[in-house]
Amino acid sequence: MRTATRCMDGDSITNLDQKTDSMAINLEKGQRINLEKSNGSKLTNFCVGCNWGAIIKKSFFGLVNNTVDVDLDLSCLMFDVDGNPIDHIYSPLYRFGDKKIGLPNGKLDSLDRALHHTGDDLQGDQNGDDGLDNEIITVDLNRVNDRVNQIVFFLNIYNNEDYAGDFSGIPYASIRMYEGTPTRVNEVFAQYDVATKTECVGKRGLVMGKLYRRNGEWKFAALGDAFEDRSIVNTIVRVIKDYSK
Repeated sequence: MRTATRCMDGDSITNLDQKTDSMAINLEKGQRINLEKSNGSKLTNFCVGCNWGAIIKKSFFGLVNNTVDVDLDLSCLMFDVDGNPIDHIYSPLYRFGDKKIGLPNGKLDSLDRALHHTGDDLQGDQNGDDGLDNEIITVDLNRVNDRVNQIVFFLNIYNNEDYAGDFSGIPYASIRMYEGTPTRVNEVFAQYDVATKTECVGKRGLVMGKLYRRNGEWKFAALGDAFEDRSIVNTIVRVIKDYSK
């Protein structure tokens, strides 16, 4: 186990102002979102977060609870207009560069400091849903380097010995986009409920969605493609090969 030492324009687009303040858009595969708020301003500062709980199993005739830690990893890759990977964010506990397998070591900040990862959660909520996300990538679109044309977000179950199941067995596993900070949620504007999606049954990797530039503006596309990837390496290679343009 790891430790602390180790799309196209022709598609229909949903506007943020088409929802009420108290109701987030439930993302569906292939859905596009125009990042424009009801007051006409653009959504430029927000969080992409993943929330989940540890698994509680009953043992000894239901008298004893056994907690199974679940380690999900939220990551993203950044591409230029030609589909070349130019930056990445994933857990620094992944030391791919040290192992010389053709991928860089993980890191928490993009090179332009426009995106920041709050750090690797190795367990999930231990005492039920606290309303906050376990892993979060903060985004400031105003600071994104001009070379970055797409930012693809993906999720993996870490291949450890504690949990060998799939997304469907993880309590309230979900990804959401919201205005606020890692410790305060002001308004959720889009959510993808991973645990309840039939396409996520039997899967351990998910290409969730992407931010992309069109005509000088940022938009978001929900991808929702789930795979049996047993390692984040499989998903990284897949994203570079199939989702870079």
